[in-house]
Amino acid sequence: MGDFNSNRSNKVNFETKIQDSQEIVIGKEGLRKKILQKGNSWKTPFHGDEIQVHYRVKLQDGEFFDSSYDRGKTFTFKLGQGEVIKGWDERIATMKKNERAILTIPPNLSYGETGSPPLIPPNSTLIFEIELISWNSIRDISGDGGILKKIIKEGQGWATPRDVDEVLVKYVASSADGKILSQSDDAVEFSLMEGHLYPAMKKSLKTMRKGEIVELIVKPAYYFGNSSFDGDGDGIGILQSSNSNLIIHLELISWKSVVDVIGDNKVLKKIIKAGEGYDHPNEGSLAKVVYIGKLLDGTIFERKGSHEESFEYVCLEGQLYENLDRAIMTMKKGEEAIVTINSHSMFYEIKLVDFNKEKPFWKMETKEKIEACDKIKNEGNVLFKDGNFQCASRKYEKASKFIQFDHSFNNDEKCRANTLRISCYLNNAACKLKMGEHQEASELCSKVIEYDPCNVKALFRRAQAYLRINELEKAEIDINKALEVDPTNRDVKVMYKELKNKQKQYTQQEVEIFSTMLSKLKTIL
Repeated sequence: MGDFNSNRSNKVNFETKIQDSQEIVIGKEGLRKKILQKGNSWKTPFHGDEIQVHYRVKLQDGEFFDSSYDRGKTFTFKLGQGEVIKGWDERIATMKKNERAILTIPPNLSYGETGSPPLIPPNSTLIFEIELISWNSIRDISGDGGILKKIIKEGQGWATPRDVDEVLVKYVASSADGKILSQSDDAVEFSLMEGHLYPAMKKSLKTMRKGEIVELIVKPAYYFGNSSFDGDGDGIGILQSSNSNLIIHLELISWKSVVDVIGDNKVLKKIIKAGEGYDHPNEGSLAKVVYIGKLLDGTIFERKGSHEESFEYVCLEGQLYENLDRAIMTMKKGEEAIVTINSHSMFYEIKLVDFNKEKPFWKMETKEKIEACDKIKNEGNVLFKDGNFQCASRKYEKASKFIQFDHSFNNDEKCRANTLRISCYLNNAACKLKMGEHQEASELCSKVIEYDPCNVKALFRRAQAYLRINELEKAEIDINKALEVDPTNRDVKVMYKELKNKQKQYTQQEVEIFSTMLSKLKTIL
């Protein structure tokens, strides 16, 4: 802790502070503390951080023999790395910036049985007055010591970039002896998905806040990424051969938030201008937008709306390309964004001018719920007739949600709701059959049969689904039940013939397979 110098002048003040403050015991090894001045922050340093302190020290019942104040220079060390006595490592980890305290450190937490002759005898208790001036946070970003991040300037706020965001940075990469290997003359923008130059930069930027400046100490294993190196090739080669560290001075100027709309990185929304508030459109919202669709070469292939008159449409009703529609549903009023679709083959420049959300069903009166269900079901019917089965299916699903909970309905309303519910399930099952989603179709029909075991349409459509997935025994049960209820139903009779033909085909196939097996067996014998 520096050269030992005498400092008798501060003895009276020091002892007065000890008498005036209240002492507490820390831990179970005899470390005691008295706070002289509280810190001005809630933060405390972590192990590995680079600490700057001022201190004075004396022996118990002795005089000061060392002081950083007298030297006019703070004492610097790394916390928790064994660079100072154990009592310092334990206590300073709990201090806040500008906190001043008196520590009474027993021999077992200082210089022990050997002491530090000639000024510190064996088994000496030391009295320190310590002031925590500041610290530079050092983090092990890679978890294996390969990338250490030292914070030079704290960033703003709490947010950090995510994997898909686009960052704007400045950097200087150099060898440990100060030779510059690569640097950004101007700010550089790149996507964290793709990275830039060194993988250490990509990994570290995801831990940084806006305006944060850091120094990265990078081991050779983290020199290169997938992107091509554009720095001093000879310089980095020398670093590799000598197994030397790479030093990167890195500043995160800002970043543009990117939203992975679908969850597979194929539809990405980059926010150019933030919107208002927290709300965004949902299914059925009336949205007003202005957008331009472009190919990568700048060719415009679609344009909707203008600054004078925006384009109005209803969300998720098939009026727009679905992935674009879903991207708009993540936007806020007034937000401007660029949406990239299908691995960057095309993109849209979009502004969500305004939107009106539908009234949620839990805020509706019972009459409103029934009316909304009927209205949306009829909208689904129109879409079904037009062959838009996917959008029609979504309409039926949405309609049924309005009457999902009918405990507050009166008897007449429950009867009407049950009729609508059955209709929505049956119509949605028809959509699922058209789309080849046979399992989903059978499940919807089963819901109807729970309400009405003799519903011929439900039995018929479930039998259709079973036939398509070759569940012939289940199909036969439903067909027979339907014929019991309605023996003259033409559609069910046609399906019965189809079932019998399939059963006959399977019987023939089984006979052929058995005959082939017998022939092979005879040949062997």
